[in-house]
Amino acid sequence: MVKKLVMLMIGVLVTACLAGCGADTSKNAGSTKVQVVTSFNAMTEFVKAIGGDKVEVSTIIPDGTEPHDFELKPENMKQLASAKVFVMNGLGMEPWAEKAIEAAKNNQLTTVVASDGVEAIKNEDPEEIEEHGDYDPHTWLSLKNAKVEVKNIKDALVKADPNNKDYYEKNYNDYVAKLDNMIQTYESQFASVPHKNFVTGHAAFAYLCRDFGLAQNSVEDVFAEGEPNAAQLAELVAYCKEHNITTIFAEEMASPDVSKTLADEVGAKVETIYTMESNEDDKTYLERMDDNLRKILASLK
Repeated sequence: MVKKLVMLMIGVLVTACLAGCGADTSKNAGSTKVQVVTSFNAMTEFVKAIGGDKVEVSTIIPDGTEPHDFELKPENMKQLASAKVFVMNGLGMEPWAEKAIEAAKNNQLTTVVASDGVEAIKNEDPEEIEEHGDYDPHTWLSLKNAKVEVKNIKDALVKADPNNKDYYEKNYNDYVAKLDNMIQTYESQFASVPHKNFVTGHAAFAYLCRDFGLAQNSVEDVFAEGEPNAAQLAELVAYCKEHNITTIFAEEMASPDVSKTLADEVGAKVETIYTMESNEDDKTYLERMDDNLRKILASLK
C-alpha cells in the first residue's frame, strides 16, 4: 500500500513540475561546479568531504524531517532534473528515489547508491521489515561502512568530472585516513570495557555495534509507539539492571519522552546521540561520530 501511494504521489508531482524542470537546468548552466543532489544529511556530509569546492550540493530531505516520513515535493524533481550526480544511501532509506529519478527525465544524471558494497544486516523484526524492508538501512552510522560509501561517491565524482580526478582522490584518501584513525582509536578502547550493551531510542546502530563488538537494545523496539504498559516497562528495566545500564541514549526524532521514562525507572541519565539524518549542532559527520562513540564508551565503563 505504501509503495502504491508513493507511486501515485510521484505521478501527480511529475505533472506539476515538468515545465519548471527545464527552466531550472538553465539556471545552473553557467556553473563550473558539479551539481550534486543528495537524499539526506549524512550523504551531504560525504559529498562535501570528497567534493570540496568543486561541487555544489543540495539536499532533498530538509533538516528536522524524519526521512521515513518524507514526502516528495515538485521542487525535488527540479533538483534532480538539473543535477549531474544524485547520491542516495539505498537499502530502503529512499523508497521514492527510483520513481523520482525516472520522473526527472535527466539523461545526464549519475545515481550513486552509497551503500553498494556494504555487507547489509538483515532485519529480523516484522515491524522493522515493514518500515525499512529486508535490510537495516542505517549503514552510514558505521565508520567502516563510511569508507565504502565515500569510495562510491568519489568514483562517481571522478566519472562526472574527470579533470579533477586528482583532487577527489586526495580528498578521499585524506578522509579515509581520518576514518581509519578513529576506528583504530575506538577499537582498542571498546575492547577493554567491562560490558558491551547500551540502550538507544531507535534501533539505528547495528552497524556501529558490528564495528566494535557491541550490542544495542532499543526503547522503540520494546515500546513501539505511545506510552509503555507495565509489562513492557518491566522488561526493559530488567534488561537495564542486568546489563548495568547507566545511560539511555535518545535521538532528536525518536522516542525522547519514552527514553526519559525508562531512565527515571532505572536511575539512569539520558544522553543525546546523533543519527546524521539531519544537520545537528553544526557539527561534521566525523565530529558527530566521535561524539557518539565517546558517549557510548563512557556509558560502558
